[in-house]
Amino acid sequence: MAGVVSNTYGHALFEIAVSEGAVDRYLEEAQTVLTVLAENPDVLKLYEHPKITPEEKQDFTEKCFGGRVSNNMTGFLVLAVRNGREKELPRMLREMIREAKEYKGIGIVSVTTPTPLTAEQRVRVERKILATTGYRTLETEYTIDPALIGGIVIRIGDRVLDASISTQLQGLKKELLQVQIGL
Repeated sequence: MAGVVSNTYGHALFEIAVSEGAVDRYLEEAQTVLTVLAENPDVLKLYEHPKITPEEKQDFTEKCFGGRVSNNMTGFLVLAVRNGREKELPRMLREMIREAKEYKGIGIVSVTTPTPLTAEQRVRVERKILATTGYRTLETEYTIDPALIGGIVIRIGDRVLDASISTQLQGLKKELLQVQIGL
């Protein structure tokens, strides 16, 4: 349920950004607020404290972000706090950022390989992703997982291309286990 609510809030913020023609500004502000929340875990602890009233939380939010981000972004944050959704702010902001990047043609990609890719291999992978997805640019995160044995796993949003040797071996194992030997 929390994910649905967070996505709804994040989508609403994105829609405001589009309607104002200010997607870049809202994207930057959402990233700023998300960074502040990530770098200051005490802020989220303050929001969760049972002895702090909703009004105090709203005042804190206005003082913390007012003047540092646009009035609409501050209003959004205060509204989320007023509605008791302050714990979900990071998820809301990540959803808004995801939608804004998608809107701008920026693909968020995770590439996992068993060994580090060379610069040339990274360029080839990114070119292939750009050619097949239609994104204009990519934000690519590369990770190493020796358990893959060989191949590559590419994640773009909720889509996964798993061309790893370990997955192929698991598939082969399943097939072999299903084969019945007739005597």
